[in-house]
Amino acid sequence: MPSLLLALDASSSACSAALIRQQGSQRECIARYELTPRAHTRRLMPMVDDVLAEAQVSPQQLDAVAFGRGPGSFTGLRIAAGTAQGLAFGLDCPLMGISTLEALALQAHRRYHFRHLVTALDARMGEVYVATWHCLNDSVSRQSDEAVLAPERVHLPPGETDWVGVGSGFTLWEQFTAEVQASMTQHLNDLEPRAEEMAWLGMRDLEAGLGQAAHEAQPVYLRNDVAWKKPA
Repeated sequence: MPSLLLALDASSSACSAALIRQQGSQRECIARYELTPRAHTRRLMPMVDDVLAEAQVSPQQLDAVAFGRGPGSFTGLRIAAGTAQGLAFGLDCPLMGISTLEALALQAHRRYHFRHLVTALDARMGEVYVATWHCLNDSVSRQSDEAVLAPERVHLPPGETDWVGVGSGFTLWEQFTAEVQASMTQHLNDLEPRAEEMAWLGMRDLEAGLGQAAHEAQPVYLRNDVAWKKPA
């Protein structure tokens, strides 16, 4: 029997859902993605229904659920976490929280074959959520801890000078230090996290036995002030 994992994300201005089906070494992914600012609550479950219907899969057939656990929009993270927890609890299946920054790194690697990545999301209040990664053959290795920092406080691991920056945090490009800018060959600020990459990462974690009970998987905000007034 194939393994089936559903992933969903509402961590940014985008909203997405994806279903990955794995049988042996073969994987198939069905995904939906929309830029839907302030419409996540209305759009997320219809997206879930769409991917399940296209795959001709019922919720009861799912082996696991994954969600974008953050960092990102506080409101969006709560929407995704609540939806995913409800599904996993009702289905009595494992739940995985997937880093939005890691999913963004995997997306950039799979799409453009970048190897040394700085992922940064706009955290508002003059800060970015940021981490660095090395990627090879669809595998992502974290090089620095996820953090929320002012752009001028971001520093890159030594030894590499061909970093690529991806994510909405690079709309603040002029605020990064000259040293960081000189270490980057380019930066793309129009990529958003997607459930498709979260599905791939979720399947990886499921195979590694990293699934959690529904009540144990929680959003990761990085910033303690969760009363942020403007969702992405």
